[in-house]
Amino acid sequence: MKYVIMFTSTPELDAAVPEERRQEVYGRIYEWFGTNADKIDDSGAELHPVSTATTVRSGDDGPVVADGPFSEAKEVIGGFSVIDVADLDAAIELVKTWPSLEFPGVAVEIRPMVVDYSQFE
Repeated sequence: MKYVIMFTSTPELDAAVPEERRQEVYGRIYEWFGTNADKIDDSGAELHPVSTATTVRSGDDGPVVADGPFSEAKEVIGGFSVIDVADLDAAIELVKTWPSLEFPGVAVEIRPMVVDYSQFE
């Protein structure tokens, strides 16, 4: 089963982690991707800060484009990946090893993917 895993944090945490510590954890994250390569459908992707976001929303006269993120959430999605594992339990066990979980306020959301679009016909 395929799942999207989204790595989230908070702006306050991101600002509080010293650069040296951040680089050390990034090294462990790269190792994590290498160790789990057989379960990962992509190389993962880190996102630019929310200040660079553009949002397209539905509007009365068609799509409306606006600068900035408009999702109502306390967490910020910092990156994502697609994993292919047997089931949710396997996804949870894999995600429990995510290196950044040692920091308070970090979370990894696990969301099943719809992989068979024929169910909508």
